[in-house]
Amino acid sequence: MVAVTNGVTNGNGVHGTTQYSNSNGNGKCHGDGPNGKQKEAQDKVFQEEFESTPIMPAILTYISYAVTTLFGFIRDFMRNNNLDKTIGACERDDMKDFVPLYASFESFYTRNVYIRIRDCFNRPICSVPGAKIDVVERQSRDSGWTVACTKSTRRPPVKSDTHFYMDNHTGGVHKDVTNLGSYNYLGFAENSGPCSEDAIESIKTYGAGVCGSRMEMGNLDIHEKLEDAVADYIGVDSCLCFGMGFATNSMNIPCLVNKGCLILSDELNHASLVLGCRLSGATTRVFKHNNIADLEKKLRDAIVTGQPRTHRPWKKILIIVEGVYSMEGSIVNLPGVLALKKKYKAYLYLDEAHSIGALGRRGRGVTEYFGIDPREVDVMMGTFTKSFGAAGGYIGGTKDLVEHLRKHSHSTYYATSMAPSVCQQILTCLEKIDDPNDGHLRIKQLARNSKLFRQGLKKAGFIVYGNDDSPVVPMMVFMPGKLGPFSREMLARGFAVVVVGFPATPLVESRARFCISAAHTEQQLQDTLDAINEIGDVLKLKYSKSKIS
Repeated sequence: MVAVTNGVTNGNGVHGTTQYSNSNGNGKCHGDGPNGKQKEAQDKVFQEEFESTPIMPAILTYISYAVTTLFGFIRDFMRNNNLDKTIGACERDDMKDFVPLYASFESFYTRNVYIRIRDCFNRPICSVPGAKIDVVERQSRDSGWTVACTKSTRRPPVKSDTHFYMDNHTGGVHKDVTNLGSYNYLGFAENSGPCSEDAIESIKTYGAGVCGSRMEMGNLDIHEKLEDAVADYIGVDSCLCFGMGFATNSMNIPCLVNKGCLILSDELNHASLVLGCRLSGATTRVFKHNNIADLEKKLRDAIVTGQPRTHRPWKKILIIVEGVYSMEGSIVNLPGVLALKKKYKAYLYLDEAHSIGALGRRGRGVTEYFGIDPREVDVMMGTFTKSFGAAGGYIGGTKDLVEHLRKHSHSTYYATSMAPSVCQQILTCLEKIDDPNDGHLRIKQLARNSKLFRQGLKKAGFIVYGNDDSPVVPMMVFMPGKLGPFSREMLARGFAVVVVGFPATPLVESRARFCISAAHTEQQLQDTLDAINEIGDVLKLKYSKSKIS
C-alpha cells in the first residue's frame, strides 16, 4: 500500500491510505452546531484506504478486454458477411428505416460486454426498498437483446451443499431478498409507521400533485414549512427545496457561475455536478480526488495566471466537492478544503447527497462529522433521496444566496413543485431524526453496521475502498467477467447487490458496491458476509495483501 498524508502521495502509486486529524492544533476542532451552541468535535484520526490494484488481476483484466475486443471484431466481420445470425447483436429487419441503435465502434462495448451481463443491471423490484425487498426475475431468449419479466412468484431456492448452483426454475419474484443496494441509510423507506402515515394524510389535504411551478401556482405553505425546517436542521440561514435531486445541481450551478468564472471540481464528482459545470459556461478544471496538494496547486496557478489569453483575474473561483463519494465510499477532506478556500478567497459548494443524515452524531452531515460550522460553507447542497426515503433536493446558505436562486433558477420557474406527500415524508423524518429514542438510535446503528460490514470484508481478504465511517462500501472485483457471476449467485442466495463496471468506473476497477442501512440487522449482515466469502473463494476475489486479523 502507498502511504498518503493530507492527500499528498508519498510514492509512485495512485492509491494508498489517507490519514489526517481534524484538530486545530490542540487536538480539538470546534464549530457551531445547528442550534447555535458551541460543539466540540471528537478528536479522531481520519483514515481512508485505496489499496493498489494487484498486478496479476490488472494483467488478466487487460487480457480479458483484449480477447473480448479480438473476438468482437471477428463476430462483427461475420455478422457483416451474414456468417453470424446472433439476434442479440444486430438490428431487426423491420428497424432498417430508423437510426441504428447498435452501430459503429461507439456501441462495440455495449454489443460485446454489457449485453452479456445485462440481466445484472436495472433489476425491477416490487416492494418498498427496505432491508428486505422482492426482486422481479427476468429472462432473455435472444442473447440479451431484450429482457422480459416473468410472472409467477416463488421464494429463493434452498441453499445447496455445493459452492455454486443455478436455479433453472422459469419465472418469478425473488421474495424477501436482503437489500444491499438502496440508499436507505436510516431505514425511513417504509410503507408503515409515522412517516408514511403522515404522507398519506397530507394527500387528503393537498392532493397527490401540485400541477405548477414554485413561481406560478405551485408554492404551498408546506413547501415553506419544509424549507424552514431544513434550514434549521443543517444550520444555515435559509434554504430552497427542489423536486429533483439531479436538477438541484445541474440547474443551479449555472446560476452561481458563468463565463469568466473558474470551477475546481473533484475528479470523482457526480454526473449532476459535471452537467451543472458544463451548462454554466464557466471554465472547469479537475483536481485529483481528495488531494489537497493538487487542489492548492490548481488554485495557486489559477490566481497567478488568471483567465486564458487575457490573463484577467477570475470573477469567481468555486470549489465543488461531495460529502461522501457514492462510488468510492470516501469522505471529503473538508478541513483541508475549507482551509484552502479561506486562504485563496474562493467559494465552496458542498454536495451532501450521501452524507446528510448518514454522518455526524445527530445526522447533520459532514460538517458535524468534522465539527465545522455549516455557515463556513458557502453553498450547502443535499438530497432527500437517501437518508430521508423521499425525493428532491435542497440548497442552503445565506438569505441572499437563496433569494438569488429563487429568482434565477430554472427549477423554480419551469419545474413542477415537490409533491406535498413528499414534503410531509421529509418533515416527519426530520422530527424522527431528532428523537433520541428513534433517529439517534438509527444513526448509531448505521455507524455500527457500516464498520461491521466493512471490517468483515477486510478480514476475509477483499480489497475495500473508502472511509471506515462511510455507509458506502465498494468491494473490488476488477475483472468484468466476474461481475455477472457474482451478482447472479448473490441473488440466488437471497441477496440483492449492485455491480458496477466500465465506463462508470476505470477500466480495471470494476466493483460491487454495497449500501448499508440502519434497518439491517447484525444477522442479515453476517449472512451477507458469509455468502460473499463463499462466492469470493470460488471466483478468487480475495486480492488483498493486507488482510487484517
